Amino acid sequence: MPKTTMEPWLVKSMPELIALAAAMEQDAVDGYLALAVRMRAENRPDLAAVFDSLVAEEQGHLDNVDRWRSASGGEMVTVPVLVPEASFDDEGAGVVAPERLSAYRAFSMAVRNEERAFVFWSYIAAHAPTPEIRVSAERMAKEELGHVATLRRERRLAFHAERRSASRATKGDLPALEAQLAEHLMQRAAGPQADSPGRSHGLATAAGARADRMTALAFIATPLLENLPEAVSGHPISLSEFLLDCYLDLAEREKQEEPRLRAQAFAGELIACLQVLRASPHA
Repeated sequence: MPKTTMEPWLVKSMPELIALAAAMEQDAVDGYLALAVRMRAENRPDLAAVFDSLVAEEQGHLDNVDRWRSASGGEMVTVPVLVPEASFDDEGAGVVAPERLSAYRAFSMAVRNEERAFVFWSYIAAHAPTPEIRVSAERMAKEELGHVATLRRERRLAFHAERRSASRATKGDLPALEAQLAEHLMQRAAGPQADSPGRSHGLATAAGARADRMTALAFIATPLLENLPEAVSGHPISLSEFLLDCYLDLAEREKQEEPRLRAQAFAGELIACLQVLRASPHA
């Protein structure tokens, strides 16, 4: 994943942006294809099928980028060498023992790759030198958010397939869950191991603001809140993951534009929150 911390990161033209998008999608295709080949060699056809599905998903993304390039009449250019690292991260799946892999872990890896891509394109949009590049980067970010939603659904199916014995569950309430997340983050900001207290405090404030906005103007119902696993609310990462699933589900269910855009915006904020929490999970 190209690191957004190595500023300045600047896409200077539309051909460069499209070439970068194509290179990132091709990187993912190649990565998942290599994992599928390895799983077959290790006699894990079940996981090979999972990675095959991810190859097909990423190939579809790559085809979309190519159609976009053709429609815009742009020429493909070489991606700048400023890209500091590969856009695809297999998180060790290429070397770990196959027995330690599962469909759930595979889809979890894919989800995190798409989340990082969303963050990256959001960064590009925020620093775009022209309106055209900003709009196009925002388009890529929105598409990545859609990919996140698709893969998170697949991950939930894999989770339930692997864990047929459901844990105790209760009904959830979005404002209350956001308030719990805000409390977790405030405790994190005040903790002795907090690496960036100001950032955690900002994330806590954002969670509180989301809770307030929903109290004033509620979303439609999401069935995910009917089955809240007991352990979710006790950990900020699990809680953020659950809230992100809720907002992505709401974004698909909402018929009105304003609440749909609000759900998408909340999902983007939760992805940013997860990036911080995963960077220092024990802080």
